[in-house]
Amino acid sequence: MVLALTVCGIVVVLAAVGLFVFGLRRRLIQRSGGTFDCSLRWDVPEKPDIGGKGWSYGVARYNGDCVEWYRVFSYALRPRRILERSAIEVAGRRLPEGEEEMALLSDAVILTCLHRGTRLELAMSEDALTGFLAWLEAAPPGQRVNVA
Repeated sequence: MVLALTVCGIVVVLAAVGLFVFGLRRRLIQRSGGTFDCSLRWDVPEKPDIGGKGWSYGVARYNGDCVEWYRVFSYALRPRRILERSAIEVAGRRLPEGEEEMALLSDAVILTCLHRGTRLELAMSEDALTGFLAWLEAAPPGQRVNVA
């Protein structure tokens, strides 16, 4: 009986520590500001699957001329993807369809982009989308930015 209680106590403590580290990591990412909730689907085919597969929930952060994208359910302190402003080409936007509505946040708008030849989709709120497009268009003089 004592062994079972000890094992249960250790499991509860480990789960609490894991949740605390998730929260601390998110705090560290958001500390410098300029963050927004953003789901990402990388290497999307021309005709995307609307079944909701392939989406990863994350947090994006503006860092100079780059957007750093971090997975929410990860302990990594480095961004999973880095998108350079000069390499992003916006191909269009759409609303979630089918099962995508269940896989994404309720107010999400999907932005289809090309980044160095790789087709990707970003899903974010309308407010975050407005800020993202403004950031893209505010590129320094001489940089080529393609916003559809």
